[in-house]
Amino acid sequence: MSGPLLPMLPRPAATPAAVSPSAASPQGAGSAGPSPDKIAKLRQSASDFEAMALSEMLQPMFKTVDMSKGMFGGGAGEATWKPMMVDEMAKTIAHAGGLGIGEAIFQQMLKTQEQHHD
Repeated sequence: MSGPLLPMLPRPAATPAAVSPSAASPQGAGSAGPSPDKIAKLRQSASDFEAMALSEMLQPMFKTVDMSKGMFGGGAGEATWKPMMVDEMAKTIAHAGGLGIGEAIFQQMLKTQEQHHD
């Protein structure tokens, strides 16, 4: 079996901030906001933050599942790999649009960068 654990969901529609930095700027197209590289780093940081938050929310759910009677029988190996599996599931969810936390964080970081850029 290959591929992600979760099916890839469609990405949310592009926001003005995702289309161009000037469209996300409150000053409009005439403003020289953060560079495209900076915007990409902000978007990645926001997505990473959402994945981390999702992972923290998913961890307790997986702690309630008794895997000792499952196909793999639990044990030290499962205890070692389960947190990594949950982290990857959280990254997949965040990459597919997540809960919207990442986009909200990105918009706020972009706004902050534009304020400090002026």
